[in-house]
Amino acid sequence: MELISILVLFVSFFALLAYGVPVAYSIGISTLVTLLINISLIPGITTVSQRMTTGIDSFALLAIPFFILAGELMNRGGIANRLVNLAKSMVGSLPGGLAYVNVIASMLFGAISGSAVAAASAIGSVMTDRMKDEGYPVPFSASVNITSSTTGLLIPPSNVLIVYALASGGTASVAALFIAGYIPGFLVGLSLIVVAAYIAYRKKIKRGDRVKLSQLWTDFRKSFLSLLMLVVVVGGIVMGIFTATEAAAIAIIYAGGLGFAYRTIGIKDLPSILLNSAKTTAIVMFLICTSMAMSWLFSFESIPQLMTGFLVDTVSNPIAIFLLINLTLLVFGTFMDMTPAVLIFTPIFLPVVVELGMDPVHFGIIMVLNLCIGLCTPPVGTILFVGAGVAKISVTEVIRPLLPFLAAMVVSLILVTFIPQLSLWLVNVFGLGG
Repeated sequence: MELISILVLFVSFFALLAYGVPVAYSIGISTLVTLLINISLIPGITTVSQRMTTGIDSFALLAIPFFILAGELMNRGGIANRLVNLAKSMVGSLPGGLAYVNVIASMLFGAISGSAVAAASAIGSVMTDRMKDEGYPVPFSASVNITSSTTGLLIPPSNVLIVYALASGGTASVAALFIAGYIPGFLVGLSLIVVAAYIAYRKKIKRGDRVKLSQLWTDFRKSFLSLLMLVVVVGGIVMGIFTATEAAAIAIIYAGGLGFAYRTIGIKDLPSILLNSAKTTAIVMFLICTSMAMSWLFSFESIPQLMTGFLVDTVSNPIAIFLLINLTLLVFGTFMDMTPAVLIFTPIFLPVVVELGMDPVHFGIIMVLNLCIGLCTPPVGTILFVGAGVAKISVTEVIRPLLPFLAAMVVSLILVTFIPQLSLWLVNVFGLGG
């Protein structure tokens, strides 16, 4: 019966996806159909609705709508321009410097807003014209923007790391995951800069004008309060001053205060900001609802235990298992959004890697980095379409120049997978390890 249920679950799920049904509905319908095989109609419907409701009955999940609202306030608050100017003062005079500016600005803005889409949209809209005016090919500029915008999902605060903490059943804390994301996030950013530097050298892109120290100080001073938010939010969580949820609420007050102080947000802007945040929150929460119901079904059918037993018994080499898991996540990441992918695959693969001695925090960073790559690839790469749209070019034009940057991200993934200290060193330094 277990095998039949598993087949029904996955076949119905992928059939619905192939037919074009939205991911959240595909998850919920396939879960309901599978449950109806095991129990009668009314109990099956009741069980799914109960699991969807209890799945989001979590204090920690309140952080997600709060961080979404904080990100929307920052996106509308003119912070992107300030961060771009700071990054340009730092590295804009180097050969291919505007590409480095794009990467650094995306890392900073993505870390502050916690959203890859916001980073790709805000930084891309600022940088595309600047890079085009200085002779950078538009597909190259779009490729840099697309890949670098995902670094904010690794560098805290990150909504997807909060989702993973929930899916892990408490084995990985939000504070530990936040700290663990710093070095891998910087590693990805550095790898993208190296690739951009090589391409800029090959294409003989001219260097920018040297910036005076006084200008660097001015740009830093204008960006200081925006950068300070990272210290306040992440520092407060790590030091135990407040929880991730409380930190998200503080981020709203901070971001809103900056917007009003910079006079880039007014009272008349609040309704649209709140409405956009509510729409995004509704989408994310519905995905979490249905994904948590499917996760419960995994436990009901003992799928994690079956997967652990199968992999450990048939693939004796741990390295081969880690590579297989990475490959699976890379493939599924190309057509599945990050939040449902985390909620679906965490209960399946986490018991496997823990059985092989991998720290849950380390695996969380590996999973998020895997899915970051998927966001940049067709057919459903959200950031790919956003970045191409901002640059006003077709997706097909950006695919080829995107490949070297994706290769750099894959190399970073391999390093993070097989060098645990890249994720865990800071966690141990701050005493957040298990």
